[in-house]
Amino acid sequence: MTNLEGPYVKVHFRLEIEDDWPPASVESLWAVDQGDGTARLDNVPWFVRGIACGDIVATEPDEEGVRWAGEVVRRSENCTIRLIVLRDGGSGAARQSVIDAFLRLGVWGEGIEKFGMVALDVPPTADLAKVRKLLNHGVAKGWWGMDEGCITAQWRATSVG
Repeated sequence: MTNLEGPYVKVHFRLEIEDDWPPASVESLWAVDQGDGTARLDNVPWFVRGIACGDIVATEPDEEGVRWAGEVVRRSENCTIRLIVLRDGGSGAARQSVIDAFLRLGVWGEGIEKFGMVALDVPPTADLAKVRKLLNHGVAKGWWGMDEGCITAQWRATSVG
């Protein structure tokens, strides 16, 4: 598949497994080929730490043509927040209600049934204080567990009022 910016490619990331998590040693993400040995990530990572949707990463193909991620060339300033949805056992309806709640705050997300997870892509244009307040509220209520997979200085500097 292609779009106006360039062809879509899969970029593979090697994962460090600790205490049986994450459940895979490699995660592949869709990205838009930038034509110069880099690619702009176009989906939210489930397990890779320190990257976010929109980041541009250097890639290096192996002998079989598999593109492996290298260093981040340019940060998108988006944050990656992952939730393990605990309410209703992480059911599809529970995951969708979480996605819908954050969508109203300008945050895009997607769910994965196997782990009862929701991965959120938080752009710098979202109201970060409201997003953090909702995240903290959900943790306090036992609705989800939270992991900050990739956060920015702007995220860290945002106070929750």
